Amino acid sequence: MVNMNFISAEIFISFSIMFLLILGVFKKNSSGLIYNLSIGLLLITSILILNNPYESSVTLFANSYVIDDLSSLMKVMTIFGGTFVLLISRKYLKISKIFLIEYPILILCSILGMMVMISSNDLIVFYIGLELQSLALYVLASFNRDKLKSSESGLKYFVLSALSSGLLLYGCSLIYGFSGSTNFNTISNSMDSTHYGLTFGIVFILVGLAFKISAVPFHMWAPDVYEGSPTSVTLFFSIVPKVAALTVFIRFLYVPFLNMIDQWQPIIIFLSIASMIFGAIAAIGQNNLKRLVAYSSIGHIGYVLAGLSVGTNEGIQSSIVYISIYLVMNLGLFSFLFMLKRNDQYFETIDDLSGLSKNHPVLSLSLLIILFSLAGIPPLAGFFAKFYVFKSVIEQSMYFLAIVGLLSTVIAAFYYLRIIKVIYFDEEKEKYDKDHSTWLKISLAFSTLLILLYFIFPSRLVEIVSRVYVVQ
Repeated sequence: MVNMNFISAEIFISFSIMFLLILGVFKKNSSGLIYNLSIGLLLITSILILNNPYESSVTLFANSYVIDDLSSLMKVMTIFGGTFVLLISRKYLKISKIFLIEYPILILCSILGMMVMISSNDLIVFYIGLELQSLALYVLASFNRDKLKSSESGLKYFVLSALSSGLLLYGCSLIYGFSGSTNFNTISNSMDSTHYGLTFGIVFILVGLAFKISAVPFHMWAPDVYEGSPTSVTLFFSIVPKVAALTVFIRFLYVPFLNMIDQWQPIIIFLSIASMIFGAIAAIGQNNLKRLVAYSSIGHIGYVLAGLSVGTNEGIQSSIVYISIYLVMNLGLFSFLFMLKRNDQYFETIDDLSGLSKNHPVLSLSLLIILFSLAGIPPLAGFFAKFYVFKSVIEQSMYFLAIVGLLSTVIAAFYYLRIIKVIYFDEEKEKYDKDHSTWLKISLAFSTLLILLYFIFPSRLVEIVSRVYVVQ
C-alpha cells in the first residue's frame, strides 16, 4: 500500500486546481480571489513538501516515482519561482487587461507537471509530467491574444514543442525496445553491454530536453517566444521550467545511463559549448530587453550543462547552485522590467533606459548590481555560480570547456556593460512612474541584496545542495 503522505503535495495541488476551476465558473468576477488563493495554495504546497515524512529516499508506484533530497529541493525552487511570478505580476496583468481566472490556474497546472517531472523515475511518468507542463505553457505563451506577437509566439512554441515531444517519445520507445523497461533503475540493472539502439534513444531524448531548456542548436523558439509573450509569462518561462528540466537531465543521465557516460558526455559538452558561445555573441546586437534575456538565458544554460557534463556529484551540485542563483538574478531583472512603466505603458528596449540613473538612482543601482552579477563579476552571487561550475569542470581536467566558459563570460560582459553605459552616460528621458506594488519593490530589494551579500555566507546554499547525492 502506497503511503499517500509522500505525495501529499501533488494530491493537494491537483485538488486545488479543480477547486479553483469550479470556483471560477460559478462565482463571477472572481479573478482577484482565485489569484490570491493560488498564491496561498502554492505556499501550503511548499510546506507539505518540506514536511515530507521520509528519511533519505522513497520510491512509489512500482519504483516509478521517487521522493528524495533532489526532488524536494527542486520542487521548492519551482514553487518559489512560481509564487514570486504571481506576486509581482498582478499590476502588469491588470494594466495589460489579461487579469483572468485562467492565468493562475495555468501556472498551477504547469507547476504540477514540473513536480511530476522532478520526481519521475520512469520514462512514462516523465513524459506525462512533461506534457502536462507543456500544455499549460502553450496557452500561457499566447495568453495576450489581442496582440499579434503573443499569438505568434504561442503558435511557434506549440509547433516546435510538439516536434520535440515527438522526438522524446521516439527516444523513449527506442530505450524501451532495447532495454525491455521504462523504469530508470531496471534499465540500469539490465544493461550488460552498450547497445547502439540505446545510444540513439539517449540522443533523441537529449534533443527533446535540449529544446525544453533552449540549448543551442534547439534554441530557435526562445527569442521570439520571450519577446512575444506577456512579460510575466516570459519571466515564468525563463526560470521555472529550466529547474524541472535540469532535474530530468540529472535523473535520466545519472541513474540509468551513468555507465554509458562515454556516449552522452560529448553531446552534453557540445550543447554546453555551443550555448555559451552563441548566447554571448547573439545577445550583442539586441535592442529589445526580453530578446536579450532570451539569448542571455541560452548562455546561462550552457554553464548549467557544463556542470552536468562532468559526471560527478560535485558537477551536479554546481549546476543546481548555478540554477538557484540564476533564478534569483532573473527575478530581480524582471522586477526591474515591471517598473519601466509610464502612463500605463510598459517599455522594454535598451533605448528606454537612456539616462535612467539621473531620475531613478536607486533603481539604476539595483540593475547595475544584477547585470554585474549576470556577467559574473566578483564578489557578486553570479561570480560564485560560475566559480562552482568551473571548479567542478577543472577538477575533472576538462580544461577546454573551462576556457570556452571563461571566454564567453568575457564576451557576455560586453553587452551587460553596454546597458550600464546607456543608463549612466546617455541623455536622460522622461521619468517613469513610481507607484509600484509593494511586492514588486520587495522582490527587487530581495534579489539585489541576496546577490550583493551572497559572498558573506556562500556556504549556506552549498550546504543545502550538498545533501543531493545521485552518483553512488
